[in-house]
Amino acid sequence: MSLINMAAQLFISKLGSNGDQLNLGSVVTALQNLLPTQNGELDLSALIAQFTNGNEGLANLASSWLSGGDNAALSPSTLLDVLGNDRIANFANSLGLGQDTATSGLAQMLPELIDKNSENGDLLGNAVGGLAKGLLGKLF
Repeated sequence: MSLINMAAQLFISKLGSNGDQLNLGSVVTALQNLLPTQNGELDLSALIAQFTNGNEGLANLASSWLSGGDNAALSPSTLLDVLGNDRIANFANSLGLGQDTATSGLAQMLPELIDKNSENGDLLGNAVGGLAKGLLGKLF
């Protein structure tokens, strides 16, 4: 399964009954417009870089998702700061969701997605996993 499809399925599952009306294809397209992609596929290293770029607190947050321990929670307000209010509003509108619902679903989905696709600081199945580890290493 592709990473973008995994992200879309996980996002829908985090919405509970609010996700019942969504179809996978529309969520995939909305995520591709919101999150960094490369050739249509989700670019986790670029996404992690958005969290680690010059902000030690956010770097610690992202590091918890990459490591084998417990994942630190991502607050909706932090997600809005990182991805931008307008971009998340457009994402929500494209899916017919309220912004609060979409932000909450994303805030639950992203840490789990990164955690499931990483091990010991490296992204699994991704040649640029070392890049994410290197970015985190520069901050510690």
